[in-house]
Amino acid sequence: MSNNESFIDEVTEEVRRDKLFALFRRYAWIGVLLVVGIVGGAAWTEWQKAQSKARAEGFGDAVTAALTQPTPQARAEALKAVQATGDQAGILQLMLASDPATDRAAAIAALDSVAANAALDVNLRDLAVLRRTILVGADSPVADRRLALDGISAPGRPYRSLALEQLAYLLIEDGKATEAIDALRALTQDQDASQALRARAGQVILALGGAATVDG
Repeated sequence: MSNNESFIDEVTEEVRRDKLFALFRRYAWIGVLLVVGIVGGAAWTEWQKAQSKARAEGFGDAVTAALTQPTPQARAEALKAVQATGDQAGILQLMLASDPATDRAAAIAALDSVAANAALDVNLRDLAVLRRTILVGADSPVADRRLALDGISAPGRPYRSLALEQLAYLLIEDGKATEAIDALRALTQDQDASQALRARAGQVILALGGAATVDG
């Protein structure tokens, strides 16, 4: 009886193996596709990384070469000729706006272009808004500058502390020294503000006749 059972078990196991091999032969292509997909995906990712690195290096080399030009006009023309897309294009526009003494209107236009481009990183857009507000100065109404700064002074925004500083200066421009002192004093205690900004705020408070503050 035990021999019969052993024979039946062996036959059953053989049938199972035959079925397993048959299934493997039938569906082996799925496994091959999965392997090819994984390997191909990894290769594509590495290729993209290499392309991104090459573009970044090419952009950096082109910008460096442009900045070595002997005159501001030549530098500006060379920068305009640099090929760039996405955030690199935004960086290029900010660089073109870095010399307003040469062409103030062009600098403002470049900053406007960056600030209005929703596809760019928020760091670039907010920096453009901040830089433009400072550059236009009294040529733009206080209300317009305040509106622009309000948009980049919310918690979590990359240049929040610098925007708050500029808002305090607008209060001074409006003749509201007491409110400006309060705003600046809050900045001296703001943990997000740099040490240099806190020191600057403290100096302005003293200049306005306010009491000295202690850094937080």
